[in-house]
Amino acid sequence: MHTGMISGVSPSYAGTTVDSRLTIRDCRAVITAPAPEATGDTSLVLAARGGDRAAFGGLYARYARMVHGILLAKVPASDVDDLVQDVFLRALPRLCDLRDVARFGPWLAAITRNCANDYYRRTRAVAAVTESLPEDEAELPASKTAPDAEAAKILALVRSLSEAYREPLILRLVEGMTGPEIAARTGLTPGSVRVNLHRGMQQLREKLAQASLRGTIQTDPCGGKNSAPREKNLLRRRNEP
Repeated sequence: MHTGMISGVSPSYAGTTVDSRLTIRDCRAVITAPAPEATGDTSLVLAARGGDRAAFGGLYARYARMVHGILLAKVPASDVDDLVQDVFLRALPRLCDLRDVARFGPWLAAITRNCANDYYRRTRAVAAVTESLPEDEAELPASKTAPDAEAAKILALVRSLSEAYREPLILRLVEGMTGPEIAARTGLTPGSVRVNLHRGMQQLREKLAQASLRGTIQTDPCGGKNSAPREKNLLRRRNEP
């Protein structure tokens, strides 16, 4: 269902400027009617540059999961939602500086990582971004139910991996993005995403096995590859609104 333009913005955006006061609520308003994939990022970026709020909402619909996943790999989960909004509000007035509009995804991913870095500069904990995050410092909010608690522990283990594996794993397991989608959105090569997902999952299984021996988490007794769907479901359930 087409929702039309937001806040009374005219479909004609020629000669106008991007309104930096655009809120994420505006963007979410058009998620129910995202622009067709055939339109492509290029036309959406060009339209958003001209002040088309629906176009920027379409970009939000396509990239919110990526932004959320990158942030979740780096900062405390309790602050991720607010930082997602910060990332898009940072990106909006900078669209005119994007030279290659076809590279919007990698450009936005870089802004997201910079936003995470700035978060730790503000909190004087830069080391938590540049180094692997220890599982006991994941700062995840307390969970009330056993499945939530288990998912939180799995997420903490993912966050303890190196950044090369942490980010694609969270995009895959939590955000539900496919390997090719991760590559297309972030600008990484499909090969590197595939390798990092494979190696990251191997390391995660090893950590899950170690945690199980310590009695801190219950894993699938079948182990091996059969545990991956359960890990994915637990993580996704943990991060659903």
